[in-house]
Amino acid sequence: MARSTHTVTNQPPPLTGYDVFAADRVLTSAVERHTPPELLTEVRNDLSALGRAAGSAQVQEWGAQANDNPPGLRTHDRFGNRIDEVEFHPAWHRLLGKGVAAGLTNAWRRPAGHVRRAAGFLVWTQVEAGNGCPLSMTHAVVPALRADPALAAEWEPRLTSMVYDRELRPAHLKAGAVFGMGMTEKQGGSDVRANTTAARPLAEDGTYELTGHKWFCSAPMSDGFLVLAQAPGGLTCFLVPRVLADGTRNVFLLQRLKDKLGNRSNASAEVEFDGTWARRVGDEGAGVRTIIGMVAATRLDCVLGSAGLMRQAVAQAVHHATYREAFGGRLLDKPLMRNVLADLALESEAATTLGLRLAAAYDDGGEQELAFLRLAVPAAKYWVTKRCSTVAVEAAECLGGNGYVEESGLPRLVRESPLNSVWEGAGNIQALDVLRALQREPRALNAFLVEVGKVRGADHRLDGATKNLLTEFADLDGIEGRARRVVERMALVLQGALLVQHAPPEVADAFCASRLGGDWGATFGTLPPSLDLASIVERARPTA
Repeated sequence: MARSTHTVTNQPPPLTGYDVFAADRVLTSAVERHTPPELLTEVRNDLSALGRAAGSAQVQEWGAQANDNPPGLRTHDRFGNRIDEVEFHPAWHRLLGKGVAAGLTNAWRRPAGHVRRAAGFLVWTQVEAGNGCPLSMTHAVVPALRADPALAAEWEPRLTSMVYDRELRPAHLKAGAVFGMGMTEKQGGSDVRANTTAARPLAEDGTYELTGHKWFCSAPMSDGFLVLAQAPGGLTCFLVPRVLADGTRNVFLLQRLKDKLGNRSNASAEVEFDGTWARRVGDEGAGVRTIIGMVAATRLDCVLGSAGLMRQAVAQAVHHATYREAFGGRLLDKPLMRNVLADLALESEAATTLGLRLAAAYDDGGEQELAFLRLAVPAAKYWVTKRCSTVAVEAAECLGGNGYVEESGLPRLVRESPLNSVWEGAGNIQALDVLRALQREPRALNAFLVEVGKVRGADHRLDGATKNLLTEFADLDGIEGRARRVVERMALVLQGALLVQHAPPEVADAFCASRLGGDWGATFGTLPPSLDLASIVERARPTA
């Protein structure tokens, strides 16, 4: 075979050996905007360290290895004893360990903790999204446990620890712990009030014995789990430790692992409880109210995770077009490809900007900001997670046939992209949650309108879209049937307001013209040609 036929030309270099954080102009700007000046140097340094790890060839290889070697279930040891363990590839443990060490479970106890964690979560998702589940669950369980101050005092230091200890042993002997959760059951799904798992009180106050099943148990290798079960007083939240204080293993019978479309490196399991020891969290009958803080935090992580996937997809597409030549020039310079890339970049920037704004509201913690989160989180979760799939598929197409080949990494992003829309309540659940807040919590709507109103008069298309949204709010009769329409408009108006306030003029102009002004087609690459598309694409280009 002639060697000349195998000379490789006109191929982009691998997108590796760079700082994933520092190379993202949108993310770095958002961090600067939402971080107190006295902390900014420290936060930048920490995020750049994580970004350099995420952009390294070694860590990217770990991500591929973890994805290519899904976890396995071992129900029994060789002697026939029930052990119910999940075995992971070493690369997955390395990734999870680095995530914990970077503080991705430690937002609640650090200044500017939510913004720095949100940025880190967005960066780390771009390596391999599978380890994001235990990172998210461990982070999000903290507000739920605070319903019981004694439990919070015991568990919170372990959950916010920056030490990853993978061994299954009593939590009080570990320097750090990770958490999972089991909410949904076969017969109910998102309707958790239909759960049938029963909780029988034991002699010790606050302790129970659980009997039942969970159709989806997230991160089943964890040290503890939040679960919902029916106590005598109604649906109640419980903490189920994996290993009891005396060193014996709790009854936690793993039936099988789910065979999923994406998120292959992460384990999701079906689990049976049969005399399983549990500790009540909050009051009997207050299960949903107790768990809602965890749900809100994990929903924000769905937004951030989707923003991270979009950012990586767009970065790969722009990087490819920067180096690939066709029809006499760089793809990046071709007007039609530039339009596609700019359109994708707008979607990515809007998602990142919104995600970091929500994280900053958590750091603020004031009544106005918490009211804003009540509407903004489910609206953002609804819209951003749905846009993720369309972005990933279009970005893969920018690489042509190469984007359909596993080695490019784009198929993994495509398979991962629908997941965040399903996790923590699919689209209809989010839309209905927004409706409940609109009807029952007027302060939430006021906080949302205050945020959007910060840039009133700055862009006529945004003003027009806001006016149309107010018309939707004025007619609540039969609103459930148009809930998706209303929530979509809310998310777009909020994104538009944030971009008008914070993004370069060419970005805000393009977003408002297309998403709010109607000058847009049904696919990416249909932006008005009069816009400054080259500047938008350059802003999205990852700089090594």
